[in-house]
Amino acid sequence: MVSELESNFEQVVKMLEGQFGEDLDLQAVLFLIGVQELGKGKIKLNKNEKLDVMHVAICTLLEPIGYYKFEGIDEEGWPHWSANEKLPPLKPGQQQQLVKQAIIDYFRENKLIE
Repeated sequence: MVSELESNFEQVVKMLEGQFGEDLDLQAVLFLIGVQELGKGKIKLNKNEKLDVMHVAICTLLEPIGYYKFEGIDEEGWPHWSANEKLPPLKPGQQQQLVKQAIIDYFRENKLIE
């Protein structure tokens, strides 16, 4: 039986696949959120910048639950956060569940899913 978390996450993935194509995984969803939050439109990114985009997504997602505090935007337009607290010790699957729930909450808050 599929958990409510997994069912809700699949709803997000299906909505995004309708816009961006099939076979989106957690990393792809994080990348899309990071690009959205960066707000620079279509730009070329090198490997390190792509990792930075995913970091933007993680910070954006975990800020509402207190893990990060938004510090501001730098001169190049990149947002920056500071860590408020370390993640509590989580078992391997728990961190992924935390991120998935934060993704679901992000799309609900932005009225993209119910």
